[in-house]
Amino acid sequence: MEREAQRNIELMWLTGRLMPDFKTIANFRKDNSKAIRGVCRQFVVLCQQLGLFGEHLVAIDGSKFKAVNNRDRNFISAKLKRRMEEVESSINRYLAALDAADRQEPTASEASAVRLEEKIAKLKTQMKELQAIEIQLNESPGMK
Repeated sequence: MEREAQRNIELMWLTGRLMPDFKTIANFRKDNSKAIRGVCRQFVVLCQQLGLFGEHLVAIDGSKFKAVNNRDRNFISAKLKRRMEEVESSINRYLAALDAADRQEPTASEASAVRLEEKIAKLKTQMKELQAIEIQLNESPGMK
């Protein structure tokens, strides 16, 4: 913020050409933490009222935040690779179960085979989604 107050025209106008140093900014944050939290809370409520939260990315001041930030939709490179390995492992496990079902009696294994094939199809779809996320992570250096 200190640097921006010296180069950003809009911020210069907003601050009345004041250029606070890091200590002033740190003290302001420390002294006004409740008010800052309140403003952030109001901002979130405003975004919800405007319908800005969904399953899309929201960019504010060049920063990217996931609109739905739960455990299953929040990825970093290491977590993404780990999840892709888990999906691949599950696919291999289901394929092995299909092979075992093929060696059993045909009537008992047909329903099981259909269920396993559905699971494999679902996991392959999930793998494609994870690969798309990986591509996005690699293209957006700020998201790693």
